[in-house]
Amino acid sequence: MEYQHLLIREEGNIRTITINRESKLNALNGETIRELGAIIDDTEKNEGIRVAIITGAGDKAFVAGADISEFSNYNASQGEELARIGQQLVFDRIHHSAKPFIAAINGFALGGGLELAMACHIRVASEQAKMGLPEVSLGLIPGYGGTQRLTQLVGRGKALELIMTADMLTATEALSWGLVNHVVEGPGLMDKVGEIAARIAQRSGTAVAAAIRAVNAGLDPTLDPTRNGYETEIKAFGTCFGTRDFTEGVSAFLEKRKPNF
Repeated sequence: MEYQHLLIREEGNIRTITINRESKLNALNGETIRELGAIIDDTEKNEGIRVAIITGAGDKAFVAGADISEFSNYNASQGEELARIGQQLVFDRIHHSAKPFIAAINGFALGGGLELAMACHIRVASEQAKMGLPEVSLGLIPGYGGTQRLTQLVGRGKALELIMTADMLTATEALSWGLVNHVVEGPGLMDKVGEIAARIAQRSGTAVAAAIRAVNAGLDPTLDPTRNGYETEIKAFGTCFGTRDFTEGVSAFLEKRKPNF
């Protein structure tokens, strides 16, 4: 598939997805959402890809939000459908992906942009990055999972403060809140992200997928007690014993060599 708004680069088993709408500060329009859905699907199916990185073109913005011009005249049902489709195509897909996604936040991550970063499994920000959810300034609330994922990451009080004030956090503040994993000087952002991705890519893909599944289960209030985080962990732990990766990992440990996953 040819992408109009994405640049795709692969180095070994790591894929970098760059949202390429620099003149629009990489804002998410409908076509970009659809293209992101397609590349997420391809990443999931591509056995040669172990880790994906998402970033924005240029040095001003990761994603400065959704493209407001596209939905400024929507009614209530259209707005609900907008959020539902975005969640189904992109945000929930990343959140539940068996392959880790890392957000390289190179500038403004606002509204849907911060929601995209929060859907990723790990977030690394450059020093000049700024993050926020300004939707209440437009008479809206975050619609791509922002109210839920921000609360999971930073707690109820801080999440409500950031959402209700529509303020922006600096990268340093975001780190202190627990919103991002690391902050690095701008030129070193992709090096740091690449370093993390490379370390993950060396590990067992089946075990990494199981770990994501277990962690996510603990955050899902809709699951019944037989499928909660602890029970999911127990079952996933047991399932790992039947995999090739377990056999290889244990053999490598006993033979004092690096595993070949």
